[in-house]
Amino acid sequence: MTAARPADFQQPATSVLSRIPQHDATALTRGGNQALIVLDEQIYQLRITRAGKLILTK
Repeated sequence: MTAARPADFQQPATSVLSRIPQHDATALTRGGNQALIVLDEQIYQLRITRAGKLILTK
């Protein structure tokens, strides 16, 4: 016999991902290809490559 899942059941991975903040890289770069991100007084550079990949460097 197979137990039925409740209608509001979510896969664990889905519920975890829904709680993580999401940010659009294009919005962070304001339509360009670079943005600076500050963490604990350290500055990181976020860059969108021509191939559409993200690179984060210190």
